[in-house]
Amino acid sequence: MATSKPTAPQKTSSGKSRHDAPPARIAENKKAHFDYYIEERHEAGMVLQGWEVKALRQGKAQITEGYVVIRDGELFIIGCQINPIRTTSTHVPAEAARTRKLLLHKDEIRRLVGKVEQKGYTLVPLNLHWKNSFVKCEVGLAKGKAEHDKRDTIKEREGKREVERAMKQRNR
Repeated sequence: MATSKPTAPQKTSSGKSRHDAPPARIAENKKAHFDYYIEERHEAGMVLQGWEVKALRQGKAQITEGYVVIRDGELFIIGCQINPIRTTSTHVPAEAARTRKLLLHKDEIRRLVGKVEQKGYTLVPLNLHWKNSFVKCEVGLAKGKAEHDKRDTIKEREGKREVERAMKQRNR
């Protein structure tokens, strides 16, 4: 019986191993899918400081309490926590919950402003992810769910779990 040897991590064109690369998804806002109907998704860049990028590479971010506001025709994300790591930025004070600017094209922002001014629409951050070494924030145009809709979501989720359990028991 032949045994297989463990393979070494593959190298990329820059010479680094693939295991050194940060995961594509940094943080996800699962609560947004529960509280809102997501109608549109937009990918926005983020204006960050150096220590924030280093902290994001280590996955030290949380966006569940975050929301997006429009001020003077610009988008800002508020409530996004990026926890600083101790070894970086001794000369710049690290503020974990500061307001960060989001970057979108002007025509996209104008369209979103028109939709948000309609009744019941809001902008919520859905996830933070890497795209070509840049941090991107996926922003969703969302409409709030009523309490009974949330209960329906819970019932549907529990129904799916029951079916999966039954299938798992049957396959054993």
